[in-house]
Amino acid sequence: MEKELKLIVKWNGKEYEVDALSDNDSIGTLKDIIFKKTGVRPERQKLLNLKFKGKLPENDCLLASLNLKSGFKVMMMGSLEEAILDANTVPTDLPEVIDDFDIEDGEEVAIEHKDIYLAKVDRRIKEYTIKVLNPPRPGKKLLVLDIDYTLFDHRSVAEKGYELMRPYLHEFLTAAYKDYDIVIWSATSMKWIEEKMKLLGVSAHSDYKIAFYLDYLAMISVHTPKYGVIQVKPLGVIWGKFPDEYNSKNTIMFDDIRRNFLMNPQNGLKIRPFKQAHLNRGTDRELLRLSRYLEAISSLDDLSQLNHRHWEKYLSNRRKEMKRQRRRENNSGNGRGSKEEEPEEESSSRDSNNST
Repeated sequence: MEKELKLIVKWNGKEYEVDALSDNDSIGTLKDIIFKKTGVRPERQKLLNLKFKGKLPENDCLLASLNLKSGFKVMMMGSLEEAILDANTVPTDLPEVIDDFDIEDGEEVAIEHKDIYLAKVDRRIKEYTIKVLNPPRPGKKLLVLDIDYTLFDHRSVAEKGYELMRPYLHEFLTAAYKDYDIVIWSATSMKWIEEKMKLLGVSAHSDYKIAFYLDYLAMISVHTPKYGVIQVKPLGVIWGKFPDEYNSKNTIMFDDIRRNFLMNPQNGLKIRPFKQAHLNRGTDRELLRLSRYLEAISSLDDLSQLNHRHWEKYLSNRRKEMKRQRRRENNSGNGRGSKEEEPEEESSSRDSNNST
């Protein structure tokens, strides 16, 4: 017997009701209706959370075979034709500042220690539920990662989800997993986080595991002099939930917006945003370089003592020191005396002076 079906399509931050359906209609019919409501052509639409036998259903697949309930929310990825045309045109007036809604140095002072915000963190610890996907591993540090513009370009045009994935994502996570438990924290809903992780192939990857996800409900609001009330990601929520495993000394967070780690500025590293994926996929190497940084600091006792804003300088100095060490070892092996090493020490002094 034919059954009426009402669906809600979520796309581009809005919801669209689709009620002229029955369970005998096909995916193709659904896409035609979505096209009329959103302007996104059927061939551009990707209905992320509709699955038939573990795969995205073909256009001739009947809705009845998906066992959808009325009111089900369909998450769609897709772009308008005019957006695709604009995206393939390199803009000539790009501003130098990528994100001017950000926190300056002075605004980080004192906020993390205010009682009113610490009380909010305590409430999140008591009220927010974390679904552990993989338990903490003894002795591992913690890496907390944002999604949008950090691992994934959620606004650029693409036919397939992997085209929006930041280059070397899986290599980065595989390398990081050796020394760090990995947590994903996004200022979106848990449903979106789960869908994006499936889309990127992160949730079921064989070479690394994600400990758990955090969504916008784990965030708190703080007041800043420049921007007023904003939402931030307090790492204290994680530390309060896992006091025996994670703390300020063994945690680092990557986010493309500095204000998100305003409550824990010493533990945050602002990653360069990954935007315009269609133009930058071939040149972006940020995750490869940050992978080397994570490895370099993994043996340190206290990560909060580092200034993560200067992570590139840290890597550069470390490379120089390793080269000097190799030269000293080679000189020692060749029976050359300490006088041969003196010019290198002068070079080291110049490097130090130039970096300050």
